[in-house]
Amino acid sequence: MLSSVVKDKLIAIVSKQNFDDAKTERLVYSYDSTPDLQAMPDGVISPRNTKEVSEIVKVCNEHKVPIVPRGSGTNLCGGTCPTEGGLVILFKHMNKIVDLDEENLTITVQPGVITLEVTVAAEAKGLFYPPDPGSMKISTIAGNISENAGGLRGLKYGVTRDYVLGLEVVMANGDIIRTGGKLAKDVAGYDLTRLMVGSEGTLGIITEAILKLIPYPETKKTMLALYQDLEDAARTVSKIIANKIIPATLEFLDQPTIRVVEDYAQIGLPTDAKAVLLIEQDGPHEVVARDIEKIINICKQEGAFSVQVAQSAEEALALTTARRTALSALARLKPTTILEDATVPRSEIAKMVRAINTIAEKYKLDICTFGHAGDGNLHPTCPTDSRNHEEMERVEMAFAEIFEKAVELGGTITGEHGVGVMKAPYLELKLGKEGIAVMKAIKQGLDPNNIMNPGKVFAKDDRKRVVVSK
Repeated sequence: MLSSVVKDKLIAIVSKQNFDDAKTERLVYSYDSTPDLQAMPDGVISPRNTKEVSEIVKVCNEHKVPIVPRGSGTNLCGGTCPTEGGLVILFKHMNKIVDLDEENLTITVQPGVITLEVTVAAEAKGLFYPPDPGSMKISTIAGNISENAGGLRGLKYGVTRDYVLGLEVVMANGDIIRTGGKLAKDVAGYDLTRLMVGSEGTLGIITEAILKLIPYPETKKTMLALYQDLEDAARTVSKIIANKIIPATLEFLDQPTIRVVEDYAQIGLPTDAKAVLLIEQDGPHEVVARDIEKIINICKQEGAFSVQVAQSAEEALALTTARRTALSALARLKPTTILEDATVPRSEIAKMVRAINTIAEKYKLDICTFGHAGDGNLHPTCPTDSRNHEEMERVEMAFAEIFEKAVELGGTITGEHGVGVMKAPYLELKLGKEGIAVMKAIKQGLDPNNIMNPGKVFAKDDRKRVVVSK
């Protein structure tokens, strides 16, 4: 627990109403969206501005108190679970849009702003913030930046990293730095902005972000292509890209996922199909019309038995909403849902899906696969029950093989969910010992007392599913 000295110093910074170490309050922030991971923090604090964040960090650094910056806790890698106790920092007071600059096409926001609020504010001015993680209705922008969140539009528009122009960051010693700015070009020194994006709160605390906006697309069309063969669907993905067409969305669902989603959403998805591609294109009217026509022909050439173009905005929204509900639908099946995140070159999608199915059979598990086929980011998802320890052992072994296969195919262990606690044992598969050593040197240089979200990214255990409690 926090000493009385530390508590008094923290309360002096933020006032009594913004600090709480009661058990009930600490319990609320003892877990995030990661299954079977829980650890109690020693206190919860809500700063009102960057200066207060800086002062809090100085106190924690002096007394070596761990800090866990937290948004909405929607992450799936244990990144905001306080596995080493310490102080959870909330940003409920720092949740304002500071500036929307139409001349420079930027929006400046505080860390607690909800992602959807950024999207809505931009669209009100005829502008577009493309990153669209599945949790965008509740996730915070600083959380997205910390995890480098992706989404359905990642193929054409990129991920969160591609829209972060500048940051204000409180470092582990309490110093406040600003990186980047409202600039199209900036090569003054190391790219500290990129270093902070995806660092999962282990290097500093984001207190403000300048995000890039683009003009809103003129129009968009959505279509569904149905297949009786996974290979045909995977080949279609590669063929579309090879024809120099980059759709805004190119999503994949296998048959088990289709059936569960249809049972949940009831929108008429074809449950007899072995695979579905959900494809959306946006842009100028003539470009969208031309691309959709080409995509229809490619889908048919590659074996699609049905190709349907949404005839209304409502129908298109229903299709994309159905895809976004995949996790919610699968979560209804069993008490525990393990949603993972393996990415391969898109040319290897068919091999990866086949491997996932083979591994599922080997370990006698149900694994449904869906994801962002256009950028090779697949989400193998296993409905299970954490109370069944024998089955959880099989789940652990199955996902270990899935990650190994992804790396073998030239891929990675995570495309958008982050490393956190759950992927840390596998990071060496991707980076090697030498890569890990470089990362540790950066961490040690910026956070010598290891107070910034400790226990994340760098593995302490070679097992994946570790239940932690205090």
